[in-house]
Amino acid sequence: MVERSRRFDLIAQAVLVLGLIIALLPFIIVAIAASHDLPTVNKVPMPLAPGHDFVKNVVEAWQRADLGTKLINSLIFAGGVALGKVFIAALSAFSIVYFRYRGRMVIFWLIFITLMLPLEVRIVPTYSVAANVLSPYQTILDLTGITWLIQQVSGLQVSLQWGLLNSYTGLIAPLVATATGTFLYRQFFLTLPEEWVEAAKMDGAGPLHFFIDVLLPVSRTNMVALGTIMFVWAWNQYLWPLLVTTDPGHATAVMELKELIPSTYGIPDWNVAMAGTLIVMLPPLIVVVLMQRWFVRGLIATEK
Repeated sequence: MVERSRRFDLIAQAVLVLGLIIALLPFIIVAIAASHDLPTVNKVPMPLAPGHDFVKNVVEAWQRADLGTKLINSLIFAGGVALGKVFIAALSAFSIVYFRYRGRMVIFWLIFITLMLPLEVRIVPTYSVAANVLSPYQTILDLTGITWLIQQVSGLQVSLQWGLLNSYTGLIAPLVATATGTFLYRQFFLTLPEEWVEAAKMDGAGPLHFFIDVLLPVSRTNMVALGTIMFVWAWNQYLWPLLVTTDPGHATAVMELKELIPSTYGIPDWNVAMAGTLIVMLPPLIVVVLMQRWFVRGLIATEK
């Protein structure tokens, strides 16, 4: 039994308030900087009182970076990655837990080891595959001599090409696999009663029906938690969209923040840049706030 103490309650509240201030301080400074004009924001130190140019800076940032189109691209990109990761992770964990086949634990540990290979480490091979999805098959044909044989027999040069650059598929598909999600789902599925499988078999439900009608509904909180994490992760991606989108029509909002910074010899419009930053950080902030209750339940709930 934990004994309540007014002194410790006050200490806990003070620690929470201090943590809240530390967490909100960067947002407050960005909001204040976005409300000033250029001469004021470049003062050292910058005034900490709000200015009167907030709306003007927001409108200028929106128009200069074309944030209307870019926010839609980011929503499609982040939403697609989050949905793909949730579905692929659930399906792979379902296979590992509920199917008895040789090598399934080896497959699981191979998936888990990929946690040591973040996107930045495998960026070159991932980009190579996105530039030409069929390049591995072309390599196999070349190494086995099939390409040479076809050329000798028919005179045709086999060259397999299918690029995903400058497309939503190229943005989303290479990022949908997740070892974290697979591990999260596997640990959750292991806590479910085995009698559910037997009951589903007695009712005549196949594996797919069991997965859709039983497992997915009870893992709703896990889906929301994983989807929230992956949405924010994908939204903040800069390097991958920068590589695969040379067409401005598929650029994301995070990428376009650079448009708010002038050339090397120009004076940085930090007030406009901060206004654009506020706009770009708003969608993931809204997602986290709306999904907070489900997010916490999905990560820490012990009663399934």
